[in-house]
Amino acid sequence: MHGAEAISPIMKDALVILGAAGIVIPLFARFRVTPIIGFILIGLLVGPYGLGRMVPNYDWLSYVTITDQERLEPFAEFGIILLLFAIGLELSFNRLWQLRKLVFGLGALELLVIGSLLAAILSMMGQYWTGAMALGLALAFSSTALVLPISGTNTPVGRAALSMLLFEDIMIVPVIFLLGALAPFAAEEGAVSLFETIWQGLLVVFVMMVAGRFLLPKLFAQAARTKSPELFLAASLLVVIGASLATAFVGLSPIVGALIAGLLIAETEYHTEVEGIMEPFKGLALGIFLITVGMGIDLATIWNNLWMILGAVVGVLTLKAVVTGVLLRLMGARRSTATETGILMASPSETTLIVLAAATNALLVQPGTAQFWQIVTAIGLTITPLLALLGRYVARRVEPAPTLDEVNGDKHTPRVIIVGFGRVGRLIAQMLDMHEKPYVAVDADSDLIEQARRDGYYAVFGNAMRSDSLDHLGIDQAPAVILTMDEHILAQRLVKKLRASHPDLPIIARARDSFHAAELYRSGASTAVPETLESSLQLSEAVLVDLGVPMGPVIASIHEKRDEFREQIRENGALEHKPKLRTSTAKS
Repeated sequence: MHGAEAISPIMKDALVILGAAGIVIPLFARFRVTPIIGFILIGLLVGPYGLGRMVPNYDWLSYVTITDQERLEPFAEFGIILLLFAIGLELSFNRLWQLRKLVFGLGALELLVIGSLLAAILSMMGQYWTGAMALGLALAFSSTALVLPISGTNTPVGRAALSMLLFEDIMIVPVIFLLGALAPFAAEEGAVSLFETIWQGLLVVFVMMVAGRFLLPKLFAQAARTKSPELFLAASLLVVIGASLATAFVGLSPIVGALIAGLLIAETEYHTEVEGIMEPFKGLALGIFLITVGMGIDLATIWNNLWMILGAVVGVLTLKAVVTGVLLRLMGARRSTATETGILMASPSETTLIVLAAATNALLVQPGTAQFWQIVTAIGLTITPLLALLGRYVARRVEPAPTLDEVNGDKHTPRVIIVGFGRVGRLIAQMLDMHEKPYVAVDADSDLIEQARRDGYYAVFGNAMRSDSLDHLGIDQAPAVILTMDEHILAQRLVKKLRASHPDLPIIARARDSFHAAELYRSGASTAVPETLESSLQLSEAVLVDLGVPMGPVIASIHEKRDEFREQIRENGALEHKPKLRTSTAKS
């Protein structure tokens, strides 16, 4: 053999995928575009409906194309398993318990209402009712693999999306068994199999949760003692693959096992290390899945049925966005959160392809119909990042962040004013909120403020350097002003301006180092906090506690040292790093 025939197909496909990853990720990162679109486009280009179609005429194309999509499907499934495992690492059982009302309330309503409406519409268009139900449920699913990496899990949009996606993941197996029960050749067997899967699945999940709490800390402790990254990686893969196989063995989806494995490891002290060591594999495996999605898009079929496919895509996206947004509003979500979440959750899912395959095997949907909706699903997955951008844009128009004038009525309420609302400002706002101290944050970055408002912070757009800006926020009654911006000169100027107009106002300012803090003190700051100093003090505290020094004396000494440093900065403009020597009790 010679040429492409002499090369292992798996090795050739691996070369194409790794080459695609090496090109797509840096290229799209340079233009600040999510690589999700890039991977799907690569799949479209090198797949059997792209350049792969031309391999019989140009033999050299076989080196850079993938003509057998089925060879990649196991790797794509593994990518989804790793993704759900990573999501589990970011969660905890306590957090899932807090989301239970959203998962089984909002999640159930979203799937059932959208599935029923789509089934009714398809039935009125001539689809037999069993096939319409199968298609409606399939299209009601949204993409866990794409939505959560875009939305995250800590924002209001991310929490709403997570609750709905968790319920969808739970319902994958019941939906597939329901389709089996609706099949013309398996009316009774499907119900019996579903019951067996449910009780066996619950038993396996219970055993995993009990055994995992005792065994996983010991397993990772042993791996950590060896200080071998390879062994730590092997232990991580052992856990996720073992859990996935356990749930798959009893008929549940393997992603359920992966999610539970992630949740169990999240309860241990090793979850950060596991998350970091698994991150590269998750990204590459997810890329393989996205390439398989692109490989399923046949441009010729799309062109021949262009208007029907576009109509189906627009119809499904619109219905899902509207229903999800309305349900979120009925459950008390803000207009911006409901709008952004609805649009983001509008596209179909990778699970849609699984359910469509099950419906086709059960003879509920004709192969031609299934192929049509597979193309609709692939297009929906491709444009999911664009839907995320559209959702943010529309959310800003539906509920823009308030300006200073719009909160003018609250200026008589005494509240701390936070100037600058980046990472530091958010943390300060969280601590003030925890201790029930009213605050208002102001920043000149409109995107930052809009995101903060969607995340539940009380923040407004404005330029603090303007003479009337802080007056609108009630600076005359403010207990304190906190400056968190990292612009050296701007902070110094603002401190001077505030001290000149408000001699008695407490001004707490963030400083880069002791020299910056000295300049802020000279400008009139009540307290300047150097970041380098605080990191040193925190490190000292951690060392002393680990060495067995009681917490009380440690905290007292840290406070004493901090006061000493501040006094030195005020008087000398910098720190004196000469240690204070202990006086010996022995007489010389």
